[in-house]
Amino acid sequence: MSNAAESGSFSNPALEARLIAAENGVGPNATSLSAGLHLELGEGWKTYWRSPGEVGIPPSIDWAGSENVEEVELLWPAPERFTAFGIENFGYHDEVVFPLRIALSDPGAPVRLNANVTLLTCSTVCVPQEFTLTLSLPRASGIDADAAALISAYAEKVPEEGAESGISIQSAYLDPDMTALTLVAHSERPFAGPDVFPELGAGTAFGKPDIRLGDGGRLLWARLPVLSAAADLPDLRITVTDGDRAASLFTELADAAPQPPFALDRVLPGLAELAWIAAIAFLGGLVLNVMPCVLPVLSIKLSSAMKSRDQGVGRIRKGFAVSALGVLAFMWSLAALTLAARGLGMTVGWGLQFQNPVFLAVMFIVLAVFSANLFGAFEIELPSSLQTRLARAGGGKGYSGDFATGAFAAILATPCSAPFLGTAVAFALAGRLLDIAVIFTALGIGLALPYLIVAAFPAAISRLPKPGRWMLWLKILLGLALAGTAGWLFWVLIGVGGMTSALAVLTASAVLVVILSFSRLAAGARLSGAAATGALAIFLAGFLSAAGTPNAKPATDWAAFDRREIPKLVSRGEVVFVDVTADWCLTCKANKALVLDRAPVRTALRAPGVTAMQADWTRPDEAISRYLETFDRYGIPFNAVYGPGAPEGIVLPELLSSEAVLSALEKAAERAVASGG
Repeated sequence: MSNAAESGSFSNPALEARLIAAENGVGPNATSLSAGLHLELGEGWKTYWRSPGEVGIPPSIDWAGSENVEEVELLWPAPERFTAFGIENFGYHDEVVFPLRIALSDPGAPVRLNANVTLLTCSTVCVPQEFTLTLSLPRASGIDADAAALISAYAEKVPEEGAESGISIQSAYLDPDMTALTLVAHSERPFAGPDVFPELGAGTAFGKPDIRLGDGGRLLWARLPVLSAAADLPDLRITVTDGDRAASLFTELADAAPQPPFALDRVLPGLAELAWIAAIAFLGGLVLNVMPCVLPVLSIKLSSAMKSRDQGVGRIRKGFAVSALGVLAFMWSLAALTLAARGLGMTVGWGLQFQNPVFLAVMFIVLAVFSANLFGAFEIELPSSLQTRLARAGGGKGYSGDFATGAFAAILATPCSAPFLGTAVAFALAGRLLDIAVIFTALGIGLALPYLIVAAFPAAISRLPKPGRWMLWLKILLGLALAGTAGWLFWVLIGVGGMTSALAVLTASAVLVVILSFSRLAAGARLSGAAATGALAIFLAGFLSAAGTPNAKPATDWAAFDRREIPKLVSRGEVVFVDVTADWCLTCKANKALVLDRAPVRTALRAPGVTAMQADWTRPDEAISRYLETFDRYGIPFNAVYGPGAPEGIVLPELLSSEAVLSALEKAAERAVASGG
């Protein structure tokens, strides 16, 4: 290339850059020139495409100071996909030439190119590059074959915008919730190794595509998760690459998602694997019994057991067996709802119902009624009434109270996580109908085991102390436990639905309890009034809810979660600790109180070079949901540590310990494995 017109070079360990031109000079009456920005990247270094992915900056050139240049068109060779930190980036490594089409303002006159280049190079760290390249071309003729061939080679890698590639986009669909883009492309010859790069504005990023081929390899179906979305969306442009060919095409969005060309094949788990995961789910459910979510409800059952000690062994056995059935019934309902939600493309996860203010209002009202009943505020003797059944909690001839107690324990278990639970739930939510049914059943059996043990050995109830004054104190103690749980739900409701919604529910619930306590009213009138007030409370919870507003900002010591900031911070050698939490997640609160807010972990998280990020999932947040899905997680707490020694992140257990957190921080800080950027 010694005879080619080329600029001086800009060089450092990451990059060597120069301007090259196919012509040695400006020929007579020439109206345009063919040139290129030639980049040779150091080993392990990369730079970015015009759409860089979740992070990165595309190269840009300012031509100020150039002479005899009317317009410069920069062409973009087809990119490659890089994955680092679980994030998709698009760009180039080793060597790339950006072809330049230069239109002259004075045909045939000398040209001076003055390129002020800005680009980003990344390896284990990211280094912004700013430099100026100057190339002067006198009046002359002649072509440098090497430079022309190099520019031409990369010009051929620029995606076709017409039908020359034989690739066309048949359909593209973006779901209303901006969670996924689904598209179908057709090729005149079979695809060999295709990839897909959608572009929908600077604020929109897509995850790795799930690509399926059909019609003898000529039909490409792809589904890409939307990781972040801009408010205003431009026209959709899709670049499809396949070996040495590529097409970049604009397309309109369709009204329905195209279906894959054939049923999706999947490696199905064997019976042994399913049994192993079911055992893990059983242990997870069993551990839930000692979590703070379930203990208050077990106290209800204890209260009913004290009442039923004189009812005979048969009644006690059946009552506890029915409570276990209530647990299982809720788990089966949860499994059915999960399947339905997944079929509708909705986000599914453990405990997500606590993001709904209406659900929280119902739970608060039920607990308020239970608590008031234990405090002796009212007694209603109509077994046909739901309120009576709940209040009696197994103390009568029917079993509806026993069933409700079990179901209620299972419902209140969902804002808690426990060891083994995350693995089992992730397996179930990503599995088949059979997997979901087996795992949720095993989870329910584990949670219901205390009831089943008493059902198997009902005589144990008779060994409880004889009735006496101590039972009144026990009722008060259990009532306080339920009131405390109701207070926690009220606090969660403030975070999810807002103060106005929460106060409306609190006021209506207080009126409801007063109505139930007004003994001069006939039982029917009391129940009718209570039902109407309860319905009003539930309506107000949804009507006055502020659930659509963003989550509150994290505490001062924590930075707000921003997935795109993670690789940037790690590239600077920093360590990032991510905590996904929510007001309704009691295990998260326990982790915070016992580990994260205590020395030495608190000191470690505040150390220089460490960024603690908090993702608040109290209210629905698609970005957080997608982040969790990249780890096959569907519930919280979730904690991960990133750093130069752990670019893909170290996932911590659900129940944190100081040793586990400090060990992960130390390992992530080690400068060992790091790639991409």
